[in-house]
Amino acid sequence: MIGYLKTTILMAGLTSLVGGLGYLVAGQNGLMFALVAAGGMNLWAWYNSDRAVLSHYGAREVSLEDSPKLVSLIHQLADNAGLPHPKVFVIDNPQPNAFATGRNPDHAAVAITTGLIQRLDTDEIAGVMAHELAHIKHRDTLIMTVTATLAGALSMLANFAFFFGGARDRQVSPIVTILVMVLAPLAASIVQMAISRSREYEADRLGAEISGKPRSLATALEKISDMAGQIVNRQAETNPASAHLFIINPLHVHAIDGLFSTHPSTESRIRRLLEIERAMGGRGMAAISRNPWS
Repeated sequence: MIGYLKTTILMAGLTSLVGGLGYLVAGQNGLMFALVAAGGMNLWAWYNSDRAVLSHYGAREVSLEDSPKLVSLIHQLADNAGLPHPKVFVIDNPQPNAFATGRNPDHAAVAITTGLIQRLDTDEIAGVMAHELAHIKHRDTLIMTVTATLAGALSMLANFAFFFGGARDRQVSPIVTILVMVLAPLAASIVQMAISRSREYEADRLGAEISGKPRSLATALEKISDMAGQIVNRQAETNPASAHLFIINPLHVHAIDGLFSTHPSTESRIRRLLEIERAMGGRGMAAISRNPWS
């Protein structure tokens, strides 16, 4: 509940930033225009963001006939979570990683890289997929689409204000105007990243419940984090705005829980998962299976 309240407050703050900058640029009309424009951008993203991101990564949909073990595993986890079966996509990429997308549980998809299929065992893959299904159940894919769109709208307004100045019918110090134009997009990025970090913790918690194997998710996070620092995800590097979608930051940076990190530190996530395991009394700690896709 605290996580949802925090997300609501942060999203309200981001929306206020968009409206406030619109007001600075063009007064009352600017306020209305900024909010309407942000709403239009969100409407477009609502219907198109999933197709756009899957297309960018060259994801191909797989069926039960194409990949029966992988798809069956994901369907079983979706049943555990009480979710409709999502579409399953595979990305030909050596970096182990995964993400979920879609505007709601009825129009959701999970994407998994070939690197993750090849390098993790069955229980770890189950943990990762359960984490992504948790994002779908929490509707995080929609939340992150909205926050990314609002942040983009704020940056657009800041650029407009920088070149054309603030509203002429109000006396605003040029220094104040410049400070707002510089700091508003920065604040938007901080808010966006704070929401992303909060949702990752929640998805880890629910993902551990869905799979019943918090330790397997913890070891998966450790492996993915280590390999992400060694294997370049070229598709992600050309579209860094999508980095927050992945279970581990796919970019070639080594950020910890810091101001500009899109993800919590892997160490803190593992620590929380091990605490969840202890609270579960060790349930679900089955022996790790061999990878059936290797």
